[in-house]
Amino acid sequence: MNIREMRLSLGDTQSEFARRYDIPFRTVQNWETGTRKPPEYIIRWLEKNIKNDMLNRRTTELPKYSHKKYNLPKRSEFVGATAWLKAVSKCIGEPIVFALDEALMCQGNFGGRSDEYLIWIYGNDSAARFNGVVVLGNEISSEYTEKKNGIVFTNFNRTLFDAFSNESILDMQGITEALSKYYYRNGESFDGVFVTPEYQKKFKKLAEEAVNYYES
Repeated sequence: MNIREMRLSLGDTQSEFARRYDIPFRTVQNWETGTRKPPEYIIRWLEKNIKNDMLNRRTTELPKYSHKKYNLPKRSEFVGATAWLKAVSKCIGEPIVFALDEALMCQGNFGGRSDEYLIWIYGNDSAARFNGVVVLGNEISSEYTEKKNGIVFTNFNRTLFDAFSNESILDMQGITEALSKYYYRNGESFDGVFVTPEYQKKFKKLAEEAVNYYES
């Protein structure tokens, strides 16, 4: 694909495409008009990232309870998030990567809720045969994941990215609490947190809420 085809595959305008991959707007214009030609390594880098974005940025709707689906172990039946998530993973019975609130639990940044119903994952669509499972994408690169206690989950920066990508359907309490803990554990600093250009404004607002989270 050429640059224009790549951009259109994501449904982005030129300015949105430029912000997404931190490329100067004028450069994107020059590439598309043929004034300049992007280096081959840039094309390969874009192809890789666009493929990943298309797989993992699907629009989702929160699942409703169905008697036709299987039920997963309840959070309230377990002491500690690790034991519960191991039981959930075993019940699903296929490789999954926990995301969003569940990833934050694995990271030790969020305690979760006793009435937890939604399970956010990357994995096969077949996992949606269980009530409460939201499949964010079918694949995710290992560079965005961690493994602890036999559980695979997204790292903090990827979890933050997923939170912004799904903000319209996500209760942001978990990510706000986690970002607040990160800030104070890191000497009142957000050093080490990476946010893609498209979400910089949202991050600034969330960061302000996180700083004041335990004071409210």
